[in-house]
Amino acid sequence: QVQLVESGGGLVQPGGSLRLSCVGSGFTFSDYNMRWYRQAPGKERELVATITTAGNSRTFADSVKGRFTISRDNAKNTMYLQMNSLKFEDTAVYYCNVPSRNAWGQGTQVTVSS
Repeated sequence: QVQLVESGGGLVQPGGSLRLSCVGSGFTFSDYNMRWYRQAPGKERELVATITTAGNSRTFADSVKGRFTISRDNAKNTMYLQMNSLKFEDTAVYYCNVPSRNAWGQGTQVTVSS
């Protein structure tokens, strides 16, 4: 079955950087568009970034534009989210998603704190 495993979260100071990874298995990774979402405590899940199958088209939420980059390595079945200039409000659990399969990972916690 489809499995998505996120990693790379942690505690970081404001202005710092983190790179999240999402490894997919149980499906042909390169055939699917993918997304990153996040959910902060007490808030709804928010779409952060999207990427098409070959990685040649990407979109970002206004709140992260210019700070986050989404990429993928289809040979490694892995999608990434590079997060720079992190802010307190980026604190959330980050999830990877295959929208057409309604598949979700377990999430990785990102905490931005001084």
